[in-house]
Amino acid sequence: MPGPLISVADLHAIRDNAVNILDCRWYLGEPDAGAAAYAAGHIPGAIYCSLDTDLAGPEGQGRHPLPTPDAFAGTMARFGVSPERTVVVYDDRGGAVASRLWWMLTDQGHASTFILDGGLPAWVDAGYGLTTEPATALPGSFRARPWIGVIDRNGVVDRAATTAVIDARSVERYVGDAEPIDPKAGHIPGALSMPLTDNLNETLQFLPPEALRDRFAAAGITDGADVISQCGSGVTACHNIAAMEIAGLGRPLLYVGSWSDWSATDLPIATSSAP
Repeated sequence: MPGPLISVADLHAIRDNAVNILDCRWYLGEPDAGAAAYAAGHIPGAIYCSLDTDLAGPEGQGRHPLPTPDAFAGTMARFGVSPERTVVVYDDRGGAVASRLWWMLTDQGHASTFILDGGLPAWVDAGYGLTTEPATALPGSFRARPWIGVIDRNGVVDRAATTAVIDARSVERYVGDAEPIDPKAGHIPGALSMPLTDNLNETLQFLPPEALRDRFAAAGITDGADVISQCGSGVTACHNIAAMEIAGLGRPLLYVGSWSDWSATDLPIATSSAP
């Protein structure tokens, strides 16, 4: 099946012990709400994966630094992930959070990883049931390797003049009209406003590849190799990375610390609608 998306119909057809389903629901400012939502109802066989404790490490740049590769490998093995198994990740926000786990797994070399297109709402709308029974993972094995698709703050500062920085946050956060969590409001000077919500249709499914290509082309982006993707803390930036792969543009680098890292320094910021 083509990646990085899988439809709810295709997931329903292949659900078995060879597929790991991971529920990545998470809500800004509500650290326990994702686990509570999982407990209230989830796709049968899905295991809850916490952004704060499973997909982020205890130290590093920004609010959600990457865990060490070994720590991530241990988490994935605990969830039953093995090289021969397909992984499907989902949330209820069009992949806004699930795309972080998709990016982490694929950056670690687990190619058979898919984002459930439309997420939990699409599953329910298709008439498929939910369960409140926690799933039990089969034993897994996962071999760690260094993170390769990342760039740090210094790399962003020293980027080439031809390298685009794209910001997945809302326009309100980009221009500095609202900042719910980070130290300062605004955006990285030169960054382009590319809200992740513009990758989706009204049912929270990704736009077709040609529409996504047009979206990035309108911003002057035709090749992911010369792009850095960022957001608030290196999570929703992965949504733009997924969108670029769907569009056939290749994979940009991820600035993991993103605005939460940049805004904690004395580096310059911009607070207008222009880059």
